[in-house]
Amino acid sequence: MSLLRRHRDFRLLWTGETLSRFGTAVSGVAIPLVAISVLDATTFQVGLLTAFAWLPWLVIGLPVGAWVDRLPRRPIMLIAAASSFALLAAVPLISAAGLLTTRLLLAIVVLTGVAAVLFQTAYTAYLPTLIDPADHAEGNAKLHGSASAAQIAGAACGGLVIQLAGPINGLLIDAATFLIALVCLAAIRHREPRRTPVRRPAITTEIADGLRLVARDVWLRTLTLFGAVSNLALMGYQSIAVVFLVREVGLTPGTVGALIAAAGSGGIVGAFAARRLMTRFGTARIILLAELGLPTLALLIPLSTISPWFYLAGAFSIGVGVVAGNVVKATFYQSYCPPDLLGRLTATSAFVNYGTIPLGALLGGILGQYLGLTPALWITTAGIPLAGLVLLCSPIRSNRDLPKHQYDVLPGPRDLSRSS
Repeated sequence: MSLLRRHRDFRLLWTGETLSRFGTAVSGVAIPLVAISVLDATTFQVGLLTAFAWLPWLVIGLPVGAWVDRLPRRPIMLIAAASSFALLAAVPLISAAGLLTTRLLLAIVVLTGVAAVLFQTAYTAYLPTLIDPADHAEGNAKLHGSASAAQIAGAACGGLVIQLAGPINGLLIDAATFLIALVCLAAIRHREPRRTPVRRPAITTEIADGLRLVARDVWLRTLTLFGAVSNLALMGYQSIAVVFLVREVGLTPGTVGALIAAAGSGGIVGAFAARRLMTRFGTARIILLAELGLPTLALLIPLSTISPWFYLAGAFSIGVGVVAGNVVKATFYQSYCPPDLLGRLTATSAFVNYGTIPLGALLGGILGQYLGLTPALWITTAGIPLAGLVLLCSPIRSNRDLPKHQYDVLPGPRDLSRSS
């Protein structure tokens, strides 16, 4: 029987996460259009908005991982969802009062980014405590698949709402979805096991533990470095994609939303194909296909000035590869890392992976501003398949599967699996 049908608490978590992803997809279209149409922002400023959304991963990502391993995860998620709701609901009120500026919008984007760091780190560490290990692959596939579906619907609805009611009102949808997510999280009955009080090391020591965990393990190190390089290129093109489609291709906001939504359906395909492909061909081989093979079609995106169908084909292929790869990696992390270290692993890998996202967004904005949008897209999309070369220089190249055993002891003076 499906995990969604037999597990009430997972169903609530899935519902809340899916709806919040839907709202975030609306904002992903709305915020750049607010900047373009309401605040008359430049291409660089639009890229800066994307960079600021991910900047908190660089600033607080590592300490948040240590906090999550010390504290109950569900309350952190509740606080993050409530904060996101309040921040996004405030934007239309500020705009109605005539006080909205580019700087203020940047500040709101940063604060919602802080909430996202708290939520995602806690959520990743919370999921393995909610469901049995045998259900991890199914749970990850369902969450990633529904997230992709929500992003499709959100982008399509966002484009339509923005065209009919304006970009500011699109942010109200995102605020409402965080409110519903808050209610769903509050209704979960599962409570994490109480941890035996122990004397904890300094938080800087625990941060160092997470860094050593990733640095000393070839599998974790490879996937983390690949994620960093890949996200640099991915965000480089994504930060200017909406501007490109509006100003260079000449599409309306509604058409942009529909095109992004259609391209995003690749994520659904990737999520639901991942489990079967992992079993049939092996997890390491699927990582190579998803992260090196399919993304070569990203080079079709700059040809969208000829026809928007090129954008659809390129972005669809990226979606298949990225989401399939994420399902494989999430399942691997949850089985490979001890639960008491999972928060620090999540935060450390996210610090490196997401730390390049603001750099990529700035790179896309700078290239778009000074070279033009089309040349900027050629440069950034070429980096997407090139990032896969990191995987070819690792043991992933010569193995069928990623290792399945639990990583119990980190080399060093003490056993980190008993540090929490």
